[in-house]
Amino acid sequence: MRKKIWMILVCIISMSFCMAGCTGNTSKKKSNGKIRITTSFYTMYDFAKKIGGDKVEVINLVPAGTEPHDWEPSTKDLIEMEKSDIFIYNGAGMEQWVDDVLESLDTEELTSVEASKGIKLLKDQDAHEHDHEHNSENDPHVWLDPQNAKYEMNKIKKALIKVDAENKDYYEANYKRYAKECDKLDTLYKEETSKFTKKELVVAHEAFGYLCHAYGLEQMGIEGLSADDEPDPKQMSEVIRFAKEHQVKTIFFEELVSPKVAKTIAKETGANAKMLNPLEGLSNKKIKAGEDYFSVMKQNLAAIKEALSE
Repeated sequence: MRKKIWMILVCIISMSFCMAGCTGNTSKKKSNGKIRITTSFYTMYDFAKKIGGDKVEVINLVPAGTEPHDWEPSTKDLIEMEKSDIFIYNGAGMEQWVDDVLESLDTEELTSVEASKGIKLLKDQDAHEHDHEHNSENDPHVWLDPQNAKYEMNKIKKALIKVDAENKDYYEANYKRYAKECDKLDTLYKEETSKFTKKELVVAHEAFGYLCHAYGLEQMGIEGLSADDEPDPKQMSEVIRFAKEHQVKTIFFEELVSPKVAKTIAKETGANAKMLNPLEGLSNKKIKAGEDYFSVMKQNLAAIKEALSE
């Protein structure tokens, strides 16, 4: 039923663009001389802004402060995609709506970038146990490993060069700059995590698999791969047992999800409740303050360091 609704909406949108073309209003590219990019959620938006710089106009579909896992685009969002030169999404099951939309939209002049494509994906070990609507058995949160973030930026750079070859050197220079930042961040994480004697983290949802895999840590998620999953009593008991067994002193919650469950577990185990950000979205306040992928990842490292030093 949902797919049929998508098809109807997209057909209406496509017809409206055809009518606009018949009346001679065919220009939908390069607003103010810039490449138009639409992104599926915050991290893709941030990466696109970094590589595209002042040559691009980037529209992020998911509003600031909105948890993206179960978000779906409106008719207005689909129109924005139709008007774009490039659509950038993470893939790996992060955007449940994207396949239906791309199958239905007129994508002849739209370059679509599945930024995670080619990265070796981790599997959801509890895919058959969690009671959630996350349809992929892959963990989509690849960007929390800085080397994967660099890979995704490279995919974005290649798409920009394909669409706007005359500014190739500009995009290459931006990519080199931020690739170095990713390497520096990776080195910082390796140096700090190598000093930890404790390795176990209790997190709001299982978003930190790639980070843990890269730096020898272990996560126990209160919820599954989607932040909107509700833990059942069995999962709550397992998390509490894990926290007590490993003497976990910090239970992490997230910016975009209610901290209620994390605080309940913290109270039950005598731990503190603090924030660890999976970078699925930032508040308007943080964006206006200049926070970005790198600053938040450094804040995350400081939070992990404090938690594992307690």
